[in-house]
Amino acid sequence: MQRLSIYWAAFAAILIIWTAPAKAIEIQEVISPGGVKAWLVEDDTADLVSMDFLFAGGESLDPAGKEGLAELVSSLLDEGAGDLDSQAYQRILNDKSIGIGFSAGRDSFSGSFMALNRYRDEAVRLLRLALTAPRFDEDAVERIRGQILINLKRRETSPNAKAGAALVKALYGDDPYGRPGGGTIDGIQAVTVADMRDFVARTLTRDKLIIGVVGNITADELKPMLDDIFGGLPEKGDVPVLAPVKASADGGVIVIEQDVPQSVVTMAQPVDIDRNDPDYYAAYLVTHILGGGGFSSRLTEEVREKRGLAYSTYAALQDSKRSALITAGVSTRNDGVAESVEIIRREWTKMRDRGVTAEELKNAKTYLTGSYPLRFTTTGQIAGALAGIQYYDLGIDYIDKRNGYLEAVTLEQANRVAKQLFDPDALTIVVVGKPVGLAATRPVPDIGG
Repeated sequence: MQRLSIYWAAFAAILIIWTAPAKAIEIQEVISPGGVKAWLVEDDTADLVSMDFLFAGGESLDPAGKEGLAELVSSLLDEGAGDLDSQAYQRILNDKSIGIGFSAGRDSFSGSFMALNRYRDEAVRLLRLALTAPRFDEDAVERIRGQILINLKRRETSPNAKAGAALVKALYGDDPYGRPGGGTIDGIQAVTVADMRDFVARTLTRDKLIIGVVGNITADELKPMLDDIFGGLPEKGDVPVLAPVKASADGGVIVIEQDVPQSVVTMAQPVDIDRNDPDYYAAYLVTHILGGGGFSSRLTEEVREKRGLAYSTYAALQDSKRSALITAGVSTRNDGVAESVEIIRREWTKMRDRGVTAEELKNAKTYLTGSYPLRFTTTGQIAGALAGIQYYDLGIDYIDKRNGYLEAVTLEQANRVAKQLFDPDALTIVVVGKPVGLAATRPVPDIGG
């Protein structure tokens, strides 16, 4: 759980626009004397440094019965370390406007670091302690555990959370991807301090580490900093690499009854594509035409603009190293659910059978290539992008080449890929609410507590 602290308010004034779109992002690969590797973008716009880093291995590796272990660890690493208890550690962060935070994803465990250069040495010390000497004091553990449990209790009544949990369970069953993100109530309660120390020792290791750095720092200055922060970590851990998993293509409708005036609808279809597939960018474009890009998508036109059934609706290509889905969703009044679902299914079929037009493809390319520079307007965004590009092994020149990959997609390729990917019969649809005129075709999966 990545939490916001007072120090982020101090950074509101210095998270300035990093670069104009015309300015190239020059990435250097930096290797420390101790062998720690990072990608660096030097920038003297503001006197600060941002770092994003991640370790392979996240929530998917939580032991059965202790779902939420990674989440609990991520919430406690900055709650005291070394000779500093939670209050002392947090006081230094706040007093010196240092940003340190951690989060647990399905397949990775991430951290971030941001500091003004005048406080950089102190920030480095705090981050090193969090990674190598977390305290896990009883009072901090129980306080954070209690906060997470409160959030999980709230999730039990949230239509969006219920829909998401039921969808992944229906798609992935007993695979770790079938678990709700953030853990379970029983799992969080079962996690011990010994479990958390074991997680740190196995997961926070240099062989699984990826780092992106942006800011007013040179490569020569960064090298010793990398060793200072990460050099004390174990060289290797025993984190397993989980094999790819394909989601269920059985399809069907799941209805979870809840007395709310507006139903939440979420759906997904498995697809056989990954970031290294030569058709990936064609798949990205046709999915965007279906349900991305604000008011220009087909779903928005059909569901919102023509019929006023919902304020927003979407479709997106979601890919990880283990699985890929095309997802979609809408929230609408109960008497509009059946019609909304029928429209989405119809547009799914139309995409398969008729593909996209030349104008739609051109407009999608214009939007996606033109909006890409907006992802790199702060040092933190760029540092995160550097880590993500390394994680997916896209190449150090990916930022320069990415728009070219989109521009190279032809209409013929886009329509071939649309025909191959979209299968309305493989859509698993979950509705939470009191839908009128839409009957369930399969039972509600056990999403536990």
